[in-house]
Amino acid sequence: MFPRLLILAALAGIVALPFALRPKQSAVAATDDTVVVITPHNEALRTEFGRGFQKWYQAKTGRTVSVDWRVIGGTSEITRYLEGEYVAAYRNRWTGVLHREWSAEVQAGFQAAKVAPDAPAAVKEARADFLASNVSSGLDLFFGGGVYDFDKQAQAGRIVASGILTQHPEWFGDAVIPQTLGGQTFWDKEGRWIGSVLSSYGIIFNRDSWKRLGMEQDPRQWADLKDPRLIGEIGLCDPTKSGSIAAAFENLIQQQMHLRVAALKTADPALAARDPKTLEAQAVPEGWIEGLRLMQLIGANARYFTDTSQKPPIDVAAGNCAAGMCIDFYGRQQAEAVNRRDDGPDRLGYVSPPGGTSYSVDPIALMRGAPNAAVGKAFIEYVLSPEGQAVWNLRTGTPGGPARFALRRLPVRKDFYARADLKALRSDPQEDPFAQGDQLVYRSEWTGSLFNEMSFIIRVMCSDTHTELAQAWRAIIAAPEPQKSRALAVLQDLSVVDYARAGGAIKQGLGAKDKSVGIRLAADLGEHFRQNYARAEAIAKGRD
Repeated sequence: MFPRLLILAALAGIVALPFALRPKQSAVAATDDTVVVITPHNEALRTEFGRGFQKWYQAKTGRTVSVDWRVIGGTSEITRYLEGEYVAAYRNRWTGVLHREWSAEVQAGFQAAKVAPDAPAAVKEARADFLASNVSSGLDLFFGGGVYDFDKQAQAGRIVASGILTQHPEWFGDAVIPQTLGGQTFWDKEGRWIGSVLSSYGIIFNRDSWKRLGMEQDPRQWADLKDPRLIGEIGLCDPTKSGSIAAAFENLIQQQMHLRVAALKTADPALAARDPKTLEAQAVPEGWIEGLRLMQLIGANARYFTDTSQKPPIDVAAGNCAAGMCIDFYGRQQAEAVNRRDDGPDRLGYVSPPGGTSYSVDPIALMRGAPNAAVGKAFIEYVLSPEGQAVWNLRTGTPGGPARFALRRLPVRKDFYARADLKALRSDPQEDPFAQGDQLVYRSEWTGSLFNEMSFIIRVMCSDTHTELAQAWRAIIAAPEPQKSRALAVLQDLSVVDYARAGGAIKQGLGAKDKSVGIRLAADLGEHFRQNYARAEAIAKGRD
């Protein structure tokens, strides 16, 4: 009995030790007000904006406030969560308050961007009632993600105008926050979402790994990542799980479209002058295929496809990957952290490919039925104010800057970059997105409506079938001619996912009410690619 008591006492001591040794923490004081924010943003950003808002809010209102951050994953997870919460909330209203019968048609119709004229009366009534209601998800704000995701929320009616456009009309125009830049929209004309900060995309790379692989020059363009020496060395993220990485892939494809337009203009200047629309109609589908082909070879070089966009920069820093595609601030933050710690030359580098990326925004929006709407609106005002914008790019410890974490992001306000008093305090004083002439001009009409389809295609083509793709690519790299060229042509036969099919059969399959249609589509498409990759491998090895 005594030995057992000794064992139990020892176990209890082991369990209690971490609690006994942890630093003393002051109790969290109750605050006058609270705002509930769902976000994909990382801890550094949450810490700095939570602290900054508390200070700003108290100075403005004389009241204390706390930010209740809700972090459930990336933008895709947030989107699914919001849909589920609003469906449940509106169903309670429809059946419990209005005493109406719930149906699949009502569920689809109350959140539909457009209701067909011949839709059942109940569907039309549900949509109108929802848009007039204060049905709540229990959240006040959605902060961070991509314009595509916020447009979808706006169309569904889950986010509403915060009133910031009328509260501060002087902020919204070419002098401060332009409505568009480089083809990208910076704020919704109805004020349902507002871009809070700028993002672009690029390549983070480890110079030690780069040299180990025999690469003499730093990467400069997306196409540098298809180099055969990089097989198994690229960190990538599943575009169906990360909206930011999906946007990076879209930029890559749009660059190929622009290059194709330029090539056709050079080849046939008369056609370019006489009928530019016909030339564009030819260039865009060709650029789509070229972009997917480039993405396929980058995917063939991938070490993995992760669910989180924060993993590749960390792995590149550790030397587990030679390079990765990432959003700009992850690249800059990681490079700064590693290079500051190391002695000697910078080991980590980051580059945004010239002409290969545009500046898009991370929006912020007020949720329908926000329980703390007034505080939520104040948070939006703070984020867009000169004080809030300074937090994005000032160095730690500077007046008005972050306390612990340099966020290394670029403010959305144009007037921030004109302030001479802040230039010496900035983390990136050389960056001015409003003055750069080498950025990609984003054309939403080319790929905007195919964003989901593009992500789906890349996932199936590169991630779901990655084992077979990498095996075929290794065989092609090692193969002599003419097998190499023949095998590569088979590998890169992407006619099954061309521009017309992406906007046709694939869009219809993914948009079907019966979700099993999309599952079957993924299975069929995956099997097609596996067969193609197996045949390419066989050709490369001289067996076909």
